[in-house]
Amino acid sequence: MKETDIDWGNLTFSYMPTDYNVRCTFKDGKWGEIQVSDSELIPMHIAASCLHYGQESFEGLKAFRGKDGKIRVFRMEENAKRFIRSAEGIKMEPMPVELFCEMVRKVVKLNERFVPPYGTGASLYIRPLEIGITPRVGVKPASEYMVVMLVTPVGPYFKEGFKPTKVCLSREYDRVAPKGTGSIKVGGNYAASLVAGEKAHELGYSVMLYLDPKEKKYLDECGAANFFAVKGNKYITPKSESILPSITNKSLVQLAEDLGMEVERRPIELAELETFDEASACGTAAVCSPISEIDDLDTGKKYIFSTNNEAGPMTTKLYNKLRGVQNGDEEDIHGWVEVID
Repeated sequence: MKETDIDWGNLTFSYMPTDYNVRCTFKDGKWGEIQVSDSELIPMHIAASCLHYGQESFEGLKAFRGKDGKIRVFRMEENAKRFIRSAEGIKMEPMPVELFCEMVRKVVKLNERFVPPYGTGASLYIRPLEIGITPRVGVKPASEYMVVMLVTPVGPYFKEGFKPTKVCLSREYDRVAPKGTGSIKVGGNYAASLVAGEKAHELGYSVMLYLDPKEKKYLDECGAANFFAVKGNKYITPKSESILPSITNKSLVQLAEDLGMEVERRPIELAELETFDEASACGTAAVCSPISEIDDLDTGKKYIFSTNNEAGPMTTKLYNKLRGVQNGDEEDIHGWVEVID
């Protein structure tokens, strides 16, 4: 595919084939050399542990092209550290940070013609994936692992872009079990969310907001993203052992503090929704997705945050600040981006 054939300004968040992916295998107690492939297929044994026992984890990060034409990768070391935590959480071999970052640099450079132009609102999504490849019919960790990194140019995660969407919640669904895999990034968490997610879509909502799996009293994940709210000059986001630590949320917390906001990371009771001025979901894919309304499907209660189809002022300011750093328009005072030469 030629770059001229791509409608950069109208990309959706979906897979588009690119030129290359990169791979690295852990075998005989060590990681091998990085391999470059132009195939979209992975050779795999029918008894591979990833297929039978779910030894699989993944990450998501982005590269952006600035006004100066340079390519910037956002916070890949944080993704590398989370990739390690996920591997350790399901007894896979952790990939060292340095090797992870080397693979990111290589796959971006190999596919640099697919990094969307500045000003299109699109980015290059980078998907690292680790799988257990040892044949297993007994429940036991694999001894061999493969990490694959693919890239694809993407547009906004939600078709509305940076516009408020309606969200629903229901006590009928749990995203993860307490003390389970909720705080690491494994595919099983997302598979378990598909039923609730499709239910939300059928009813006309963007995502399902989950409550805590124990008491059904506190806010948990918002679909596949973190939740945050603004109340006066406070940035408030849930604290829970079942929530995936979002690198985007972590970045927004720092930017909120830079703007002089008070940050609270704590359990948030459902009833508190009535007191918030703004609400949003945040994550690598969505960046910030403002919420106009949260509807409780069980009680009929509605929590309204926007009536004019516009994001709130602080959410907008934080979103623009973060996108500015990613695109190179704002000074990167925290050293979050790496320029790929």
